[in-house]
Amino acid sequence: MCSGQPKKGLAALEMCIRLDPRDPNLAPRLNDMATAFYFCREYEAAIEAAKRAIRSYPNHPLAYRWLAAALGQTGRTAEAKEALEKAIAIAPASFDMYVRGRVPWMRPEDRSHMIEGLRKAGMPEE
Repeated sequence: MCSGQPKKGLAALEMCIRLDPRDPNLAPRLNDMATAFYFCREYEAAIEAAKRAIRSYPNHPLAYRWLAAALGQTGRTAEAKEALEKAIAIAPASFDMYVRGRVPWMRPEDRSHMIEGLRKAGMPEE
């Protein structure tokens, strides 16, 4: 998913979740699904995956970030802004690390794509 092959990542994640639906690491897997759909530019699927992650784990901040970016890309700015505010409120340090900083496993073009969606969601310029 983070190597420029999000469709292959999706297939692996779907199998992982199917094989172990009670995995204690399910929250990150669901978040990864939202991320992979976002990188595929399948924004509606990213929104649904992020919402599934949030329903299961409402205090997991990363899903709100991908929800905000995907909603921003679809022009649903009011919802996007709400998700963005929630992502920041739940874990401001995490938001700074994953968004304002640059994590080494995210390709620059994927980070730019994420920032684009978050700006559409109302995130101020860096």
